[in-house]
Formats: sequence, C-alpha cells, structure tokens
Amino acid sequence: MEADPGDLVEVKSERGRPLGLAFFSSTSQITLRMLGEGPRDERALLSGRLQAALAYREHLAPDGTAYRLVSAEADGLPALIVDRYADWLVVQTLCQGSDRRLDVIVELLAEAVQPKGILVRNDAKVRRLEDLAELVEVRMGDVPDVIEIREGTITHQVDVRHGQKTGLFLDQRENHLVAGQYARGRALDAFSYTGGFALQMARQCESVLALDGSELAVAALVNNARRNGLTNVEARTVNVFDELRELEISRERFDTIVLDPPAFAKNKATLAKALGGYKEINLRALKLLRPGGILMTCSCSYHVDEVLFEDMLLHAANDAGASVVLVEKRLQARDHPVLLGVPETAYLKCSVLRRL
Repeated sequence: MEADPGDLVEVKSERGRPLGLAFFSSTSQITLRMLGEGPRDERALLSGRLQAALAYREHLAPDGTAYRLVSAEADGLPALIVDRYADWLVVQTLCQGSDRRLDVIVELLAEAVQPKGILVRNDAKVRRLEDLAELVEVRMGDVPDVIEIREGTITHQVDVRHGQKTGLFLDQRENHLVAGQYARGRALDAFSYTGGFALQMARQCESVLALDGSELAVAALVNNARRNGLTNVEARTVNVFDELRELEISRERFDTIVLDPPAFAKNKATLAKALGGYKEINLRALKLLRPGGILMTCSCSYHVDEVLFEDMLLHAANDAGASVVLVEKRLQARDHPVLLGVPETAYLKCSVLRRL
C-alpha cells in the first residue's frame, strides 16, 4: 500500500485485523501516529476529539486563565497542541498529519471556543523531522504581542510569539500553586524563567531570590513582580550552576528551594551527563537548605525516569550529608494527561522533599 505525507490510514495486524486509524509520515522515524478507532470522516473525527478535550478541561475548572486545551496523543489527537492564554489560543501541529489538517482544526476551534484570535506557533525544531517548515502566524482574528494571564492570584504577561514552548511552561501550572502552599521564610528559585514558582512563593515568603541564565526571562520576571506589587523578589541573570556554588561558599541558607531546570537529557546518549548535572544542583540545594526546609525539585527529561530520578536524589542527599523525607510526588498539570501505554506522555517529575 502507498500513502501520501499526512494521510489518514487504516492500520491492520499481520493477520489483517483492524487496529485503528493513524496519521502517516513519509519522513519521520515515527511512521504511524495512532488515533485508534473512529469515523473515517476526518472532520467528524477531529470535531469529536476536540469536543471531548475541551469538555475535560472545563470539568477541571483550572484556577487560572492559561492552560492546555489539547495535549496531543493524550487527547487522541497526535502531534497537536492547543494552549489557551486568556481569550486567545496558540496552536502547534508537529507532524505531517496534524499539519495537513490545520485549516480544519483552526475552523473547529474558532467555532467551539470563540477566541479573539488564534496564533499558530509552528517554530518547534521537531517539525524538521517531518520535513515541515517553521513559521509563526496568526490564522484567525488578532493576537497581541503580550497577553496577560492569571495563575491563582498572580498575573503574568506572556510573549506567546517568542516565549518558551507556546509562551509559558503550562505543564508546571499546578506545581507553581503547590509551591506557594509549601513556601515560607527565605526562598530560592533556580532556573526561574519568568517567575512561575518565584511569584507564587513571594506571597508567602520573607524574600525570594530567583536565578536564571536568560536576561529576557529575568527582565520579564522583574516586570511581573512589579505588576503584582511584590517587592520582596530579587532576580539575577547568572550561570545557575556557578551561582549555586557561590551561594554555598558564602554559607547562604534558605527555607524553601525550587529547582526547575531545562531538560538535561535530550536523548539516551546524554543520560549519564544529565544525571550528573541533576545530582550537582540537588546536592548544592540540599546544602543550602535549612533543617526543616522544603526542596521542590523537578525534571522534565523523559529519559530520566522516576526510578533514576529518585536514585539520583538519594545519592545527592548522601553526599550532602542530609537526611530527607519524600513529602509528595507530583507530575505535570492535569491538563497535560498521561496516556497509559505511552510513557513519553509521563515526562515531568516533581518531588517535594523535607530536610530533617
């Protein structure tokens, strides 16, 4: 059988038993992206999946105005991301199949959500594996350069055209709020980006020190802190690894620490180096943490699974001479659901530790 790039094809077993529908890719190593059973009428199929995804998010009733509406395979819509930022939507189509149907997807979203505008943020490098062009364009209505959103009681200004992912790390949305519940005393937010964790903690803490390597991110964090009336936040543009070492040398101490680094392990070949990096920052953090203090530490590296992550934390604690207890295990926010049988959808690990 022959198929064109992005075709919707029927997949059968070697014995001819129907296994479901899939998007076909002519260039990616992922040749088939399964959609499972459904109508062959593509518009009906997409409409049904979108309606189900939207209904689930409405049921969640997120405490904020920015969250994920469609999370690819976990919503039965492979390689399709739809994020809501207040009254606007940002869409990514990351495979030939979803990209070929972009016009229909935008039309269905406009009908169902009635946003003020829809931005297509198709500048992700993964599109190169599908032989797809990288572009950013408005496909419906008007989309401002900066959108104000709310997470709990904190507001953020988001650059949806140039910010990380589609503007924010929405998968940490619920963990940001949880950090605010644990926070107390003097807090440290390492790899702070635009302040998702730092600003939530600032409402509960005496002071927050935020560290990030991006001048643009730090400037955005300072602006967000000012707009929320938070005067107890200090933000520094630094090499975070070096700054953690300097803080340790200076014998600084904190009551609450958050570590939310970028993915150190992009593939299996970098796993050993990545684990070394995770261990170093967690060891430093535990040395900086006062007894009774809370460390909220994260990894978004899929290749660092839960077992490896916890083993790394144990070795970091031993080397730091710290006794710690695991208070809570967390994943990505519930609007980024995990599809059983597809371990790649369970990528974010977030452990809450207490130093004894």
